[in-house]
Amino acid sequence: MSTKERPDGRQPARRVSPARLYDYLLDGKDNYQSDRDLADRMLQLQPWLTVAARENRAFVGRAVRWLADRGLRQFLDIGCGLPGHDDVHRITARRAPGTRVVYVDRDPFVLTHARALLADGEEVRVAAGDLTRPRELLSGLPLLDLTRPVAVVLSAVLHHLADEDRPHEAVAELRDALAPGSALLLSHLAADLDDPGGRKAAELFTGESGVPLVPRDRAEVEAFFGDFRLVDPGLVFTTQWRPTGPVRPPEQALLYAGVALADPDRAAG
Repeated sequence: MSTKERPDGRQPARRVSPARLYDYLLDGKDNYQSDRDLADRMLQLQPWLTVAARENRAFVGRAVRWLADRGLRQFLDIGCGLPGHDDVHRITARRAPGTRVVYVDRDPFVLTHARALLADGEEVRVAAGDLTRPRELLSGLPLLDLTRPVAVVLSAVLHHLADEDRPHEAVAELRDALAPGSALLLSHLAADLDDPGGRKAAELFTGESGVPLVPRDRAEVEAFFGDFRLVDPGLVFTTQWRPTGPVRPPEQALLYAGVALADPDRAAG
């Protein structure tokens, strides 16, 4: 029997993908029924997930614009997910033409779609890489010059690493490899909200997809920045980071967010 068929002749359910489920929450079209079904079950437990996904995307846009305005001309988006309408390279192309952007993911589905949609950009590349193997990831990067400042984007990706994946050590290796003047932009699902529905949704996602979804408290998230200096307003919820409109409350935002800079006099590891 073909691995593509079940005994009854029907196609088997596709394994849920975090990137496709996130795409569905953002009203995208690159997702399967299995992704939509799980997302809908999660939304029954935590109805603000769609809002949180959109607010996270908005935070990334504001933060990337801010970094581009500060002169950052190299961006590395790790765990980039599926291409959307206003990704990093589109923002920087408007804000600072000539900026180099590399997208990294370990999901073959994401890589296939990203390469097909981003093939025309001379200043954009897509690369396979695994955040749990940072040295290998960095050694295989195209386009970027790591002896010069790089803005690393870790948007809603670190909560997909379990504690046994040693996420803090992985991010520390990334920081140590960056040149003075580099930046770290990240967002992460919060654990210290009064949110039993969110915890149940995270447990459901982990059990159904086989991919961890691990909320962490404020201190654990802040630790990812290490010796990088958080810029104002510090580590806050996504909607609170330099908002340009109404600020939704934490229980709707659900994710912590922050941007930090490496000291210009800091020596790269």
